[in-house]
Amino acid sequence: MMREDENPYRPPGSEVLLPEHTRVVGPAGRWRRFGTFLVDYVCLFVLAVIVSIAIALVFDQRGVAAMRRVPDFVIGSALFVSYYVAFEGIWSRTPGKWVFGTVVISDVDSSEAGTKPSMGQILGRTACRLIPFEPLSFFGKTGWHDRIPRTRVVRCR
Repeated sequence: MMREDENPYRPPGSEVLLPEHTRVVGPAGRWRRFGTFLVDYVCLFVLAVIVSIAIALVFDQRGVAAMRRVPDFVIGSALFVSYYVAFEGIWSRTPGKWVFGTVVISDVDSSEAGTKPSMGQILGRTACRLIPFEPLSFFGKTGWHDRIPRTRVVRCR
């Protein structure tokens, strides 16, 4: 019987390195988080423009008329929730977090601490962002959208 190291058809071996975003460097500061906030809001605005143009092109005047019947708050909230749940649910990062080198991790007191947050935590983070005056919660130690679902935003580079 042939040993594994003698097999000419074995897959090549290599050292597996963790992706950069899994290496936690330290907590993300307030200015870094403010920067991610600004980048994400610009991205949300661009997304809203793209969706509006797509609806106008695909559905013509009927689509535009239908969008005018829906309150702006509903459309904006749907885009907002979709943006954060999609990006943080899949990659634990939004475009703003990529730009500023931060990532969302779980802060639960268990073996999952420091890992990718659960979808429930991501939904909780997103729901907390809809609380009126939530951005003012950063005058404390952490924002409500971190404290309530038990997550943290940390630097990864």
